[in-house]
Amino acid sequence: MYYLVYYTLYLISLLPWFIIYRISDCFYILIYYILGYRKEVVMNNLAIAFPEKSEKERIRIAKEMYKRLIDTFIETIKALSISKEELNKRFVANYEVVNDLFATGKNVQLHGGHFFNWEYTNLAYCLNINYPFTGVYYPLSNKIFDKIMYDLRARFGSILIPAPTFNRQFLKISKGRYVLTLGGDQNASNLASAYWLPLFGKMAPFVTGLERMAVAKDTAIVMCTTYRVKRGYYKSEFSLFTTEPTALPKGAITVGFRDYLEQQIRLRPENYLWTHKRWKHKFDAEKYAEMILENEKKVS
Repeated sequence: MYYLVYYTLYLISLLPWFIIYRISDCFYILIYYILGYRKEVVMNNLAIAFPEKSEKERIRIAKEMYKRLIDTFIETIKALSISKEELNKRFVANYEVVNDLFATGKNVQLHGGHFFNWEYTNLAYCLNINYPFTGVYYPLSNKIFDKIMYDLRARFGSILIPAPTFNRQFLKISKGRYVLTLGGDQNASNLASAYWLPLFGKMAPFVTGLERMAVAKDTAIVMCTTYRVKRGYYKSEFSLFTTEPTALPKGAITVGFRDYLEQQIRLRPENYLWTHKRWKHKFDAEKYAEMILENEKKVS
């Protein structure tokens, strides 16, 4: 069954780009106008993030976001057969920011958010970054599609670690050279140990693992974002945050990422995945406010 599904998708991936995008346009109509996939979540998120914008403006952002989301899924199928040359033509970045760190002996953590197109981002980073490229993924419940996605993400040599076994598997990898890419905009699973910080003026729990790992391994931290230049073409930007994470006060890395994430979203709101509930957890001021205020004082 795996080979049947894989080769069917592979044949679809061989279609010309203009046909691929006509398919995407049809799915956009289905997803946005007919099924209304998570539209309430999207509009609620946009209302929190951009209360100053009119409803018409927020609807425009939502529609453009859905178009890019569907394009991402269709382009992921195209990635099954895309050549290295074609990918590098369609995806460019200032890789020297990361590659220049290799000679220093420092390993690197890349901190980013759910910006489109994350699948091309992972493939292109693996091709062009001098370090062994390591990524974390969440296994899919469907074993066939899980293997297809694993094979796709690893086709250019990425080292993939499933999130449930990350600590054990990364222990061995961390003894050598690596660049590790991590999504810092996930909701923290342990709210009691999360950093609660205002994101667009509303409190949200941020995972602390990224900061703790960077300090423990003394890695350089590079912030990264990806955005669409035009349909099918992307640009990624790296920004060095620090090469000395152990010298920073507790919370500074997480607050720095929060600031970077919000800045990038404000620049291109349609480029961010608004379908997830970023503010789904209620902030309990009695439990968390004093700790967060102290953290904010330290890093201000």
